Amino acid sequence: MKKADIGLIGLAVMGENLVMNMESKGFTVAVYNRTTEKVDKFVAGRAAGKNIIGCHTMEELVANLEKPRKIFMMVKAGAAVDALIEQLLPLLEEGDILIDGGNSHFPDTIRRTAYVESKGLLYVGCGVSGGEEGALNGPSMMPGGSPAAWEHVKPIFQGICAKVEDGSACCDWVGENGAGHFVKMVHNGIEYGDMQLICEAYHLMRDLLGMSDDEMHEVFKQWNETELDSYLIEITRDILAYKDTDGEPIVEKILDTAGQKGTGKWTGISALDEGVPLTLIGEAVFARCLSAMKDERVLAAKTFGRTVAKYDGDKAEFIEAIRQALFASKIISYAQGYTLMRTAAKTYGWNLNYGGIALMWRGGCIIRSVFLGKIKEAYDNNPELSNLLLDPYFKETMLSLVPAWRKVAAAAVSCGVPAPAMTSALSYFDGYTCERLPANLLQAQRDYFGAHTYERLDHERGQFFHTNWTGHGGDTSASTYVV
Repeated sequence: MKKADIGLIGLAVMGENLVMNMESKGFTVAVYNRTTEKVDKFVAGRAAGKNIIGCHTMEELVANLEKPRKIFMMVKAGAAVDALIEQLLPLLEEGDILIDGGNSHFPDTIRRTAYVESKGLLYVGCGVSGGEEGALNGPSMMPGGSPAAWEHVKPIFQGICAKVEDGSACCDWVGENGAGHFVKMVHNGIEYGDMQLICEAYHLMRDLLGMSDDEMHEVFKQWNETELDSYLIEITRDILAYKDTDGEPIVEKILDTAGQKGTGKWTGISALDEGVPLTLIGEAVFARCLSAMKDERVLAAKTFGRTVAKYDGDKAEFIEAIRQALFASKIISYAQGYTLMRTAAKTYGWNLNYGGIALMWRGGCIIRSVFLGKIKEAYDNNPELSNLLLDPYFKETMLSLVPAWRKVAAAAVSCGVPAPAMTSALSYFDGYTCERLPANLLQAQRDYFGAHTYERLDHERGQFFHTNWTGHGGDTSASTYVV
């Protein structure tokens, strides 16, 4: 009997769909699940008659694999991955490859890559995006880890991943150790931002303009024919048109408390560690946290009796302004995400291909959109681009969008509709394009109470000064360091 090209452990919905995808592309797959009934059910059901080998033990799985053995682990992130690695290592040989396809935190992947390599094996931490449908029909895949593993897994990964119009695969080698999972984490952070921005646009139309779900469905349908053409706009269009059994929009019956699995939070923490202002994604995470405080919000709404003032301007004009504000804010989200990747690449010694990452996100994943092609062009034109806003296309685009963006932000604030992601994105843009911020006063305050010193405009950078502000503070100053 022919041995399998790859093995997969973990037959939940993502694992099953990846197996079906791999088999449909001509690969033979061996499968194992801790609950072996799942293996039997899968092999007798969806996998019946296909080149899929069901295994009841890990030893059986390993015995059914071509060398170098490749094992795709689709288990819950955290301790389960470490436990599985420990169970597999004694069964494997030098040069065999372990692949973690879950949403592992990148520091764990850095640690695991070093550990598995110390045992003579290779390790891949691969971000997989696209949900159930993507896993089955072609996900976006972001592999990193042991570089020597890439030639062995490349034919399978690029065979099963999504493809864009010209046939390019939405999967390429990202970089060493935790690079793949880091890029997937940033992808998920941007996903948080995109979703929050769309929700804010919906909130403005619903509460400020008093629009019905059918009217908003038509708006999102039109927006999906513009630069906003994307998977998330597409599904929002469909959600707004979906009716419950009584004919009413089902979305309006869903409790307004959002869940999260932690990748957005990790992105925000990484940004704080790297000193990168990832304000929009941070606000998107906090907006979910605020939504979870439902009982408190209901009480506060009664306590303050606040009402939303209706917008009295031209409705069609304002809808177009919301579209432009959404697009401008989306650009900021990606600019911040790419700045975080550039900064982390220096910290961890990764050589990231930023245009290639945009291409990987063009298809298969949750944030896939036409707009990503422009990001790829920007980094193809200038691989050293420090911020997306400095690219000629994005500069001209932002200049054209700013007036509408300000109009929407002002209306949201004055009428009382929360738009934390849109307004924080505008504040970032204003701060980033401001030659002189008030941090000079902040440095004076720090020097006053803590002798933390400051640099001067009339001296070269790198020279630090301290003022005896009170006359009795002395000349001793604190050492200069940045956390």
